[in-house]
Amino acid sequence: MHDNVFDRFHSGESLLHRLDPRVKVVVTVIFIISNVLLPDAAWLAFGLSWLLLLGANMLSGLGIWFSFKRSFVALPFALAAVTAIFSIPGNALWNWQIGLLTLTATDTGVLRFLSILVRSWLSVQMAILLVAVTPFPDLIHAFEHLRVPAILTTIVAFLYRYLFVLTDEVMRLMRARESRSATLPGHKSGGNVFWRARVVGNMTGQLFLRSFERSDRIYNAMLARGYQGQIRTLHAHTMHRADWLYGLVAVVLILSLHVVGHFPLG
Repeated sequence: MHDNVFDRFHSGESLLHRLDPRVKVVVTVIFIISNVLLPDAAWLAFGLSWLLLLGANMLSGLGIWFSFKRSFVALPFALAAVTAIFSIPGNALWNWQIGLLTLTATDTGVLRFLSILVRSWLSVQMAILLVAVTPFPDLIHAFEHLRVPAILTTIVAFLYRYLFVLTDEVMRLMRARESRSATLPGHKSGGNVFWRARVVGNMTGQLFLRSFERSDRIYNAMLARGYQGQIRTLHAHTMHRADWLYGLVAVVLILSLHVVGHFPLG
C-alpha cells in the first residue's frame, strides 16, 4: 500500500511549506475557533474568511481552488444540523405535516443552519490546506512542541503509521478469501447473507488477533531500542523571525475578521 493513499501532503517550496509547523497549526486552530465564534448570518465575515483562504491557497502554490474543490466531501456531515431549522424559535416560514408531527421552519433556524454549513465548509478547507502543506511527522512534532498530551500524539502517530499495515492485512485476508471461493469473474462468491456475515465476523476476529500480536512485538522491539514514550526527530523545528512575523500577521487578519463579524460596518 502506498503512503499517498492516506497522506495528502503535497511537496513544494512555497511560503506555507517553509513555515514552521507550529505556526501553521496555531493559525489553523485560531481560524477554526474564530469561525465557530462568529455570530449567525455574519456573511461579510464569512466572505472575507473565504477570501483569506483563497489567498492562503495561492501562497501554497497548489492553486487558488485547491482546498475549495476538496471541501465538498465533508458538507454532507454538516447536514446533521438540519434540525436547527425546526428547533430554533423565530418567525414561521412554512409548515410540514408528517403524520401527526408538524414541523415549522423558522427564519432564525434557517439562518442558523446555513451559518453552520458555512462554518463547517470554511473549517474543512483550512484543515485540508494544513495537511496539504505539512508532512504528518511535522504535525506530530508540532503538537508535541505545543504541549499536547504525549499520550494523544503517540496514539495518533502510531495510528497513522500502522494504518497502512492494517490495510495491507485486510487486503491479504480478502485475497485469501477470494482464492478459496473458486468463483467466476464478475460473480459473487459464497452463500446467503448470514453466511457472508459469519465470514466477515471471522475475518474481523483474525484481523484483531493479528493486530494485537503485532502490536506486542512492535512494543517490545521499541523498548529494546530505547523507546521512552517520546518520538524522536532529526528536524529541530527552530522558530525564525519570518515564522513569528507571518504567524502574527495571520492572527491579526483572523481577529480582524472576527471583529467585522461582531461589529459589521455601517
